[in-house]
Amino acid sequence: MARRTQNPKVLAIVLAGGEGKRLMPLTADRAKPAVPFGGIYRLIDFALSNVVNSGYLKVVVLTQYKSHSLDKHVTSTWRMSTLLGNYVAPVPAQQRMGKDWYLGSADAIYQSLNLMDDEKPDIVVVVGADHVYRMDFSDMVEQHVESGAGVTVAAIRQPISLADQFGVIEVDDVDNHKIGAFLEKPTDAKGLPDGPDEVLASMGNYVFNADVLIDAVTTDHARQGSRHDMGGDIVPAFVAQGGGYVYDFKDNPIPGATERDRGYWRDVGTIDSYFEANMDLISIHPIFNLYNYEWPIYTSTGFLPPAKFVHGHGDRVGEALNSAVSPGVVVSGAQVNGCVLAPRVHVHSYATIVDSVILDGVDVGRYSTIRRAIIDKNVVVPEHAKIGIDHDHDRARGFYVTESGITVIGKGQEVPLY
Repeated sequence: MARRTQNPKVLAIVLAGGEGKRLMPLTADRAKPAVPFGGIYRLIDFALSNVVNSGYLKVVVLTQYKSHSLDKHVTSTWRMSTLLGNYVAPVPAQQRMGKDWYLGSADAIYQSLNLMDDEKPDIVVVVGADHVYRMDFSDMVEQHVESGAGVTVAAIRQPISLADQFGVIEVDDVDNHKIGAFLEKPTDAKGLPDGPDEVLASMGNYVFNADVLIDAVTTDHARQGSRHDMGGDIVPAFVAQGGGYVYDFKDNPIPGATERDRGYWRDVGTIDSYFEANMDLISIHPIFNLYNYEWPIYTSTGFLPPAKFVHGHGDRVGEALNSAVSPGVVVSGAQVNGCVLAPRVHVHSYATIVDSVILDGVDVGRYSTIRRAIIDKNVVVPEHAKIGIDHDHDRARGFYVTESGITVIGKGQEVPLY
């Protein structure tokens, strides 16, 4: 039976091989998409939740760099119904086409063409794995099919003053859905026809006709001098042929979205942006609302008890204000304000933590003070320790401190008092 064009067979490919050098030391022991975020999540949970909520239940996750933590999370959390043939499958680099590992995002797809041969989709949705946002890809696919495009690129509006930080899409003079030019970090970008002070920045999400994608990555593989990059090579080739179209993220409908968080998208590629995106979660009316149950962000926290707050007398009061607190956390006679606490964090009496992100299993000793810090998993903070108070002292103890003054302690790193 012929498949109806209005109900195409879709395969989703999640590009999750990112090394994330600018997120060091959080990526010293894990791939960027596996970095914990928002207390209970991994970054990849946002991409996978968007794909699944869009109705696409055949998903492959292409991994490469330090992928054990990522593979474990995907296989233990993202279990689909095999009865209906649905799956989320991590696929490591396999050197199927030679002795090279993935040489870029386009090469990752080229080396994984067997996945498309097995599934035989009509449409392929290609998404990155390290952004924080909500998106209904089915709306983008619908526009793609109706337009007859070879590739459709998702783009978000950004101030024209930030154009030199993004891959910028200039629309065609006649058809505002068609890409006129694709520019890498331009310094002389043109504003949009309906927004002279705005540009369209690529989000790193694409929709392809399957046969077109296969031909594109195969041609790119043979092209001398190519970086084998989706945004840097594949899309510009389509634009040069007049076959590239753009999807404006502002038009994406999300059930349950509020005016405050509609259109939210963050690239958490640096320590500062990672910290700020976590802080976006915890205001009274959050900039990104995790409590939208109509478009949930899925993950697994395991079998953990509820968070607990104990002691309430004199100056020994256990409380957390303006904070996101995960299962398994114990705040024992300590003060927490403006923080994200991941599972199994234990904060002991008389400690104070302000404006910080504390990851799984961190133990904070009595009388400690922590301000504007990110502390990775399984760190033991000794009694009376001070972190984020004196940046020179932080650096002297081997901690990383950003230019904006965020102190970062790596996974399992020792915390000397002096």
